[in-house]
Amino acid sequence: MVAPLPTHVPPAAVVPPPRRPYAAAFRALICAAVIVGVVIDLCLVSPGRLLSYFTVQSNILLGLACAFSAYRAWTARRPLPPWVTGGALLFICITGLVYHVVLAGDPAVEAPTGWSAAANILLHSVTPLAALADWLLLTPPGGLRPRHAGLWLLYPLAYFAFVLIRGALLTPGTVARYPYPFLDVDLHGYAGVLGNAVIYGLVFYALALVIVGLDRIRPYLHGSENRISSTATGPLK
Repeated sequence: MVAPLPTHVPPAAVVPPPRRPYAAAFRALICAAVIVGVVIDLCLVSPGRLLSYFTVQSNILLGLACAFSAYRAWTARRPLPPWVTGGALLFICITGLVYHVVLAGDPAVEAPTGWSAAANILLHSVTPLAALADWLLLTPPGGLRPRHAGLWLLYPLAYFAFVLIRGALLTPGTVARYPYPFLDVDLHGYAGVLGNAVIYGLVFYALALVIVGLDRIRPYLHGSENRISSTATGPLK
């Protein structure tokens, strides 16, 4: 006997996702910006010190997410889970906002010059803006939930613990012992740094909730890359 056909087949099993070459190309450019920025910094700063910065870590995470997303878009595979792309967006937005709102105007932070300035623009301005554009216009909406906002904060919390442990293990006076002034125990003491972390954590959580909320109303310009017409409207294009 022939087995009966299932009464319900998920749409994704019937119609595979289309290839999205424009999205793949844009994400490849984001990866390139990350690679160029990090490589420039690697030529100027030791790897151990460089990787201690949230800026570099968040850009590497974004580059990995974009690389996988570009591959899936080019080969017509299902997109990355929304909580992955949303988390990468949150972390890179934190990088851009903290730099431009807090660090860029801090007289204690030396302004970069030369090649360092080029890497600074790539990693603090270009990649956050490009990631936001990719998420708003080229990433399918509607997959985020409020619980994801709390889940994403585990990474900044882990980074905060890493900074304190690393600073405690390094010899006082080491260059960039604490990567950011607001996390510098020598300047603020542990109580002051903890207070700063609570304030920043609340702001980051609010930003995460904004991303979740925007996910419900943002556009998705996917029609131009879908080369398969509805079977009810006409032939293949």
